[in-house]
Amino acid sequence: MTTILAIESSCDDTSAAVLRDDRLLSNAIASQKVHEQYGGVVPELASRAHQQNIVPVVDSAIKNAGIDRCDIDAIGFTRGPGLLGSLMVGVSFAKAFSIALGKPLVEVNHLQAHVLSHFIRESDDSRVPEFPLLCLLVSGGHTQILLLRSYFDMEVLGQTIDDAAGEAIDKAAKIMDLGYPGGPIIDRLAKEGNPKAFSFATPHIEGYDYSFSGLKTSFLYFLRDRLAEQPDFIERHKADLCASYQNTVVDFLVKKFEHAAKATGVRNVAIAGGVSANSCLRNRVEEMGRRHRWQVFVPKMQFCTDNAAMVGIAAYYKFLSGEVADLSLPPYARN
Repeated sequence: MTTILAIESSCDDTSAAVLRDDRLLSNAIASQKVHEQYGGVVPELASRAHQQNIVPVVDSAIKNAGIDRCDIDAIGFTRGPGLLGSLMVGVSFAKAFSIALGKPLVEVNHLQAHVLSHFIRESDDSRVPEFPLLCLLVSGGHTQILLLRSYFDMEVLGQTIDDAAGEAIDKAAKIMDLGYPGGPIIDRLAKEGNPKAFSFATPHIEGYDYSFSGLKTSFLYFLRDRLAEQPDFIERHKADLCASYQNTVVDFLVKKFEHAAKATGVRNVAIAGGVSANSCLRNRVEEMGRRHRWQVFVPKMQFCTDNAAMVGIAAYYKFLSGEVADLSLPPYARN
């Protein structure tokens, strides 16, 4: 059996996990509340918080897993993409721990880890996908349709050419002054509103690529015109605005994803990334699967946001194939 200690510090969550083979033993996360007052992640504050959290989080993961440090066979870490200062904390700690224990390092791509989170087992009856697998990866910084033929054979069929889906949702929340993080707030308010109350333009992009900048702009102009006539328009129609805007984003995402699944003939489909926590998206993808009799994989909420468990499962399969990292490898901010 192989025991992996995994470390994730790509943005504003410090996380450490322990896996024995593909079975999750522990997953500790320290979230940062300091960014809420600024309406977004402040990189310098994030890296400082990682420095404070990394040691107790790793210690907690090891203790909760019921193992000793000498039981660790390899250390997986997120090398990128992400905030460079945040990544440096996790990468530096992983290297130091590797030297201290004399254990090999395994570098992990953050986006691949999100996709591979579906292969984490928490029990013997955990359901995991078969290949080929089509995955819609949606987060604050990325939107991609990926075709997986194996754990690391991932072909990008389509991706955003500008804003990501999560970014478009967060910016709409900021325009309406709803607070941060905007995605969960819009999702909550949307449940009280009518998704057909307002209509917003979506771009016509060829193939499986996405574009959300036009939708964001049309939403901004729509509000500007309404507020000129009714200064309290947002407050009066907040739930309907959230429901209509969210529905437009999700509809755009799912239509292209469905077309890609039909074209490729892949019957195993999944969603991953931070926006996969969105209730509207989860419901629409599950409904799509029932309609076509596809196998649908929707991640547990704890595996949607950044976490070290997903880093651990990616590191496990890389370690099995003999891939280890050199101590000289630096973190990288972009793919």
